[in-house]
Amino acid sequence: MEYRHLGASGFKVPVLSFGTGTFGGKGEFFQAWGETDVAEARRLIDICLDAGVTMFDTADIYSRGASESVLGEALKGKRDQAIISTKATFRFDDGPNNVGSSRFHLIQSVDAALKRLQTDYIDLFQLHGFDAKTPVAEVLSTLDDLVRAGKIRYIGVSNFSGWHLMKSLDVADRYGYPRYVANQTYYSLVGRDYEWELMPLGVDQGVGAVVWSPLGWGRLTGKLKRGQPLPQTSRLHKTADMGPPVPDEYLFRVLDALDEVAAETGKTVPQIALNWLLQRPTVSTVLIGARNEEQLRQNLGAVGWNLTPEQVATLDAASATRPAYPYWHQEGFEERNPKAV
Repeated sequence: MEYRHLGASGFKVPVLSFGTGTFGGKGEFFQAWGETDVAEARRLIDICLDAGVTMFDTADIYSRGASESVLGEALKGKRDQAIISTKATFRFDDGPNNVGSSRFHLIQSVDAALKRLQTDYIDLFQLHGFDAKTPVAEVLSTLDDLVRAGKIRYIGVSNFSGWHLMKSLDVADRYGYPRYVANQTYYSLVGRDYEWELMPLGVDQGVGAVVWSPLGWGRLTGKLKRGQPLPQTSRLHKTADMGPPVPDEYLFRVLDALDEVAAETGKTVPQIALNWLLQRPTVSTVLIGARNEEQLRQNLGAVGWNLTPEQVATLDAASATRPAYPYWHQEGFEERNPKAV
């Protein structure tokens, strides 16, 4: 397993990490992802650790805390082998202060996560979204206190706009607070918006991408076929409207290119989609998920080899889209304003 630095930090993470959104299975949304219990979680974690996949990502809202609880129980006796990342910010319950990134909610969330995870510290703690109603200095000073207390070690964000992240980094530099070194971001062959603003920011500021939903919200599994209905087991039956939209013609153009490269390489569609991401700038780690051992082992096959430059170019061309303004305009000034990719 290859390890990379997490952004500009001195901390290394495996290029593949395991997302535990399938753990717990509470509520209709997360049941559609999976309902992994502790026994199955232990089995999947053992496979991951044997393969060098040592980072496990969760969040407080995944199955209302059950994902963290299952992960913590499954990691008993193996905590020193694992990197744990979790997230908070979104509403956890109906309490007036149980949402956002206020000092109250962040301290409460971290303490609760430590209990569910059965650990003394969180390796990477990320804000799940931007809280425009809490001053950035309050957020960062709280995270600074939590780092100094030894409860968290590195900090990151998720689902931030470029200006959200840049403003936060500026405040961190101004007051000497810890900097965000990770951006847990949606990025895939059918979702390349990350490249417009957040990737150049990551290159410039040393923020590493922790990629979520690398298979395009379940669309790049190799199971979708042009002119055919969704497979019965696809979670898209219940979650398609909750995720990023992808026009059908665009999707199948990308899938055709993936099928072409699959025929050349002998690899599966998911393996190719994951390997493409691992060659992109700023990507520190890609989160893979699995409901069972078969899916996990297939995803693990995305490492140990690389697509050729020609194959990357084929996938780039098939998945290219016209950027929004001002990014399409900036393409005319690459002489002094080069793209990150």
